[in-house]
Amino acid sequence: MSKKLVIVESPAKARTIGKYLGKDYTVKASMGHIKDLPKNEMGVDIDDGFSPHYQIIPGKEKVVREIKEAAGRSSSVFLATDPDREGEAISYHLKEEVQDVNPEIYRVMFHEITSRAVREAFSHPSHLNMNLVKSQWARRVLDRLVGYLLSPLLWRKLKGGLSAGRVQSVALRMICEREEKREKFVSEEYWVISAELEKEGRVFKARLTKKKGRKFKIKTQQEAQSAEQVIRSSALKVEKVEVKNKRKSPPPPLITSTLQQEAFRFYRFPVKKTMQIAQRLYEGVDLGEGPVGLITYMRTDSFRVSPVAIRAVREYIASNYGREYLPEKENRFKAKKGAQEAHEAIRPTYVNLTPSSLRNKLSSDELKIYTLVWKRFVASQMRPYSFQETKAEIRAGDYTLEAEGRRSLFEGYRKVLEPGAREEELPPLEEGDEVRLVNLQSERKETQPPPRYTEASLVKELEEKGIGRPSTYATIISTIQDRTYVRKEGGKFIPTLLGRLVVRLLKEHFPDIMDYEYTAQVEAELDRVERGEVSWQEVVGRFFSTLEKNLKKAEEKMPSVTQGIPSGLKCPSCGGELLLKRSRFGLYFQCEGCGYKSQFSDLVVKAISTRCPKCGAPLTVKKSRKGQFFIACTNYPSCDYIYSETEDLPCPVEGCDGHLVRRRGKRGRYFYGCSNYPRCDFTTPYTPVRTPCPHCGFPYVLRKGKKLICPKCGKEVEGGS
Repeated sequence: MSKKLVIVESPAKARTIGKYLGKDYTVKASMGHIKDLPKNEMGVDIDDGFSPHYQIIPGKEKVVREIKEAAGRSSSVFLATDPDREGEAISYHLKEEVQDVNPEIYRVMFHEITSRAVREAFSHPSHLNMNLVKSQWARRVLDRLVGYLLSPLLWRKLKGGLSAGRVQSVALRMICEREEKREKFVSEEYWVISAELEKEGRVFKARLTKKKGRKFKIKTQQEAQSAEQVIRSSALKVEKVEVKNKRKSPPPPLITSTLQQEAFRFYRFPVKKTMQIAQRLYEGVDLGEGPVGLITYMRTDSFRVSPVAIRAVREYIASNYGREYLPEKENRFKAKKGAQEAHEAIRPTYVNLTPSSLRNKLSSDELKIYTLVWKRFVASQMRPYSFQETKAEIRAGDYTLEAEGRRSLFEGYRKVLEPGAREEELPPLEEGDEVRLVNLQSERKETQPPPRYTEASLVKELEEKGIGRPSTYATIISTIQDRTYVRKEGGKFIPTLLGRLVVRLLKEHFPDIMDYEYTAQVEAELDRVERGEVSWQEVVGRFFSTLEKNLKKAEEKMPSVTQGIPSGLKCPSCGGELLLKRSRFGLYFQCEGCGYKSQFSDLVVKAISTRCPKCGAPLTVKKSRKGQFFIACTNYPSCDYIYSETEDLPCPVEGCDGHLVRRRGKRGRYFYGCSNYPRCDFTTPYTPVRTPCPHCGFPYVLRKGKKLICPKCGKEVEGGS
């Protein structure tokens, strides 16, 4: 009797599934998509209802041939690709290729690769969901229309090799607008006065918040000193005490976006790395007796958990933490708008496989991601954290100091998420009690601009605005970096001038496509296609109508580098606005007023937009004898300032006020040394990475091979690869 053929995407997934199915099945991997739109043409027939013309991806011919041969020898074919739009599209294309040699084709779908889930899926095979396939077609066609119609416009108007994307350009807009807010932000000085108070031998902290019973801000040092004098010379008396019992509910299990955010928050993992690790845990890790799928499918926006998993985790909580940690009923979490409720949240497939039991069986990074998933899942089904919150107001003349304390009543879910966490309690306080001032200090601060986006905060913002979907976040972030629209500094995104120019041109001439609400609405329409509520051609048609209208206007009205595009930068010679132009040698800046010219690069932009920190003169870009470009002061030789990309990284030598400078040794190798040489002889051959040391707080670490080492305390830092 011939075997049954199972087709999945990856060899790792094939090995895991093959282990569960046994000898009656042959499992083969398609190595991802086997078909796509052609690379060198649009591949979409606009006049024929936007029909996509898919073709075998170059290099995949052998894979397709082997799958067809195996299908011809098999009694039936089971398509077991991932349970989402992309997986359904892969299955559809596989069916197209094998149905002429074997028409017995079935679709099997599971959200975890375990023996139970796999056998259950194969005992109830179904057929392809064409609504899912059409939704994927719609997304692919929309992205292709934008890429093939809008990108060439940017090539003609600005620079070859640029790209525009339906979602990537909106994400870039968010980064650029955040940078504009930072540039317009005017910081204001304010002062914080904090005190250490004592009652019956117990010291607690308080903060000045009110004057004459009203909230106020201290804006000057004189106000701070005046308040200090009054507090020091006054009797401190408890005026009000408020005690409340509160509860904090457990957080939901992880979904794609929150997994990416938590992995960045705890371990500074980029989104792409997090998803690669999660993919391995989902597809199967060898624990000694063959591969085991350790987590459920990692591309999901649903908090739903299967009844089987709920029963298992409740039994685990009761037996390992006690029944007092178990709520009477399972905890349910409200679904996000538009969430795919057919999916589950990300959870461990076997809750009894604790992180500690896998310590020697997973890599360090795999264990970190698994631990995040396991802890959040277990904690999500535990009782709330209960605590008693005490707030006290202490009067000192016209001023009021506020103190807050918290006493844990029942740790609940924190038993898993924050074991051993301690709260800062206040001593017993009653109205009329006098307290003693132990210490009083004032600290000058400044209001801070909105922070730049990290990968985690960008994903969070995209999710909140309904832009993109779990499967697209990693690609969006990679693309805007690959196109040099943004650069990363200290883990934060900074838009380049090129990125800002692209956003400015697209916002002005394609307002709909760059609009947050419009982009979110398109995503919602794709979800409607998936549910069978609207035809995919109708969604694409409405979008194309808007795009086509804007394209016609942009061809006429969008400025071109041939005439000059206003750059937003001022001429360092006369103060006029620099235009961005293009010659056969590339892009360059030119001032129409005085004729100033300079090549286009981030280094030039840096020089033009800043002044010498030593003497205030304009900066310029020069070329060294070895052919390297660098920024220097135009007042040379009277001013010897030279800009280094590492000048804000301090020398780690105690007592030295120098910064790192990149130098070149006698043998041509680069190294980093202290700017105070020869007074300070610190050097290192290792590249600085703008990641603060978690041990001592030093602002950067050094990459030594696959390790990250702090130059200050010498300790190894997690996150090397």
